[in-house]
Amino acid sequence: MPLPETPVGGCEGDAALVEVAWSSIRHGLRYGVPLEVRPFHFESPLQELRASFVTLRIGDKLRGCTGTLEAVRPLVVDVAENAFASAFRDPRFAPLAHDELATLDLHISILDSPERLAVDSEEELLRALRPGRDGLILEEGVRRATFLPAVWDQLPAPRDFVWHLKQKAGLTPDYWSPSLRLFRYAVREIEGGGLGDTQTARALS
Repeated sequence: MPLPETPVGGCEGDAALVEVAWSSIRHGLRYGVPLEVRPFHFESPLQELRASFVTLRIGDKLRGCTGTLEAVRPLVVDVAENAFASAFRDPRFAPLAHDELATLDLHISILDSPERLAVDSEEELLRALRPGRDGLILEEGVRRATFLPAVWDQLPAPRDFVWHLKQKAGLTPDYWSPSLRLFRYAVREIEGGGLGDTQTARALS
């Protein structure tokens, strides 16, 4: 029998999002589908249409990262879906196994609305970027890729950041075209910790 559609725990705000994310992963391990969430069971800010990413790590290694760039569903639903997708549908990794759950760390990024960057060259783009702060979306025809602001930790030089994003989109590092569309966005970060953390463990009990 599936778990309840809304996790029990009485959490609000960020704690509720963390609870929902962990519950959706646990639900996925048991039933193979995301947790179904009824947005009206949560406070108003979590019912707003927002885009999010959920990042999973084991130690210092990425274990899954999936999200949305457009705000098309309530935030609490988006987090539940993306937590499940990061654990079980990221094509770079095998689906999460039961014995990995206890070692998993979870991180939620809530995206602001993207801002179009009116730049005519890569040099203008590099000057416009705010290292450590900006997420970046690159679009060229059907190709699309993004880096969250956290990627600046691995690629602190703006040129490296942009070149690797081009490669992620299937373009060459030196590619530039007038049809290239670029957007930046800020995020609000929520550290979900691991299941061993006291607050998270209590929320899921």
